[in-house]
Amino acid sequence: MFFKKKKDEPKTEQIKKELLYRENIRVGCAPDTQENVIRQVGQMLVDSGYVDQPYVEAMLEREKSFSTFMGNGLALPHGVESAKKDIKASGIAVMIFPEGTQWGAEKANIVIGIAGVGEEHLQILAVIADKMLTPEATEQLISGDVDTVYNMLSAD
Repeated sequence: MFFKKKKDEPKTEQIKKELLYRENIRVGCAPDTQENVIRQVGQMLVDSGYVDQPYVEAMLEREKSFSTFMGNGLALPHGVESAKKDIKASGIAVMIFPEGTQWGAEKANIVIGIAGVGEEHLQILAVIADKMLTPEATEQLISGDVDTVYNMLSAD
């Protein structure tokens, strides 16, 4: 995956979890409101045990302070700094909107909810940005099935 554990790291729940599970990938999503999309992707993080429920509200709060739309059809909603206490393990959840879904003044085709323990969210953001550099990569994700998305985002 994205991170290698160090030999001296304690065995915690965080180490046991993968960053992305196939169950946390939804392709072919119909457009919805930005708030509903954030709630859905956030709930996937909750249901997988990455975060506690209050983190979803923190994701909505973050969006009010600045847009998590990154360009190239990609939005990366995540919680505000004060919600770090609600993160149990680093993880992501993905929703793909082939037709796009309104994200402020933009259209997002790929929405990746992020929860990162400590400063890991910065590393996760950097890896995702690197994987999404080309329009071809974006198109491959938008038109791909669950396995395609999983393989693209979980490959080293």
